[in-house]
Amino acid sequence: MMQMMQMQGLGTATATGVGASTTTPGAVDTAILVQGGSLRTWSYRSPSVEQVQVVLSTEGRPLDADIELWHGPDNTPCKMRVYVENGQTRPFSAVIETPRGPNTVAIRNIGQIEFPIAANVVADAVDNPSPDCMASSMTIQGGALRTFPFDPTVDSVQVLLKTDGRPLNARIELLQGPNNNKQVIELYTEDGADRPFFCLLETPGSGNVIRIVNTAPIEFPMTAAVAPHMINTDMGSGAVLGGDVVIGGDVGW
Repeated sequence: MMQMMQMQGLGTATATGVGASTTTPGAVDTAILVQGGSLRTWSYRSPSVEQVQVVLSTEGRPLDADIELWHGPDNTPCKMRVYVENGQTRPFSAVIETPRGPNTVAIRNIGQIEFPIAANVVADAVDNPSPDCMASSMTIQGGALRTFPFDPTVDSVQVLLKTDGRPLNARIELLQGPNNNKQVIELYTEDGADRPFFCLLETPGSGNVIRIVNTAPIEFPMTAAVAPHMINTDMGSGAVLGGDVVIGGDVGW
């Protein structure tokens, strides 16, 4: 992978095989800065690259990006629109299927120039859904939605969406409070069996709810699997019931 100059316009980072990157997703030294309004591409010519992981983050500012998979001329089998309220607290991380190379991943920062994005695309360290996530799958009919609330001890969540070979159209929302969207993903995949979608959502704090909407017609059901990824077992270990709490207003009586 070749890092290009941090400038507006079109940039390309080319990888010829699985070993294009040697660091974990989200590493600072391999991330490329994508300025507001600019585009960067990662090309994989080797057919042995069947999956890539995309990690997007910011320094605490909002994140607004378009991600597309290019497979041949004028062929976009997968694309998504991503919005994150705080790209440092909740970085975006998703796995894109890239069978039958060559493939190109294009990331466009559609935010303003004041909101750059740190983008990283790797093929040698890709997350996969756990057996618990695979076992929790359920069907969501076209036009329907499902919500998944999570305990405050859950730090991150796995989401896997797929179909029986039909197109996949969905919206994934991470809410914290009534209609308070912390992260939104609008997804399209031309074949949900050949190119399923898998992502990791960071869920710090309490009151986190994941809402998945099948935006396709009723003839296009999809399968959704949602399960905890990281659990903070130390949360609440030092809590004292009633400690530092004043009830009522008659203090000192």
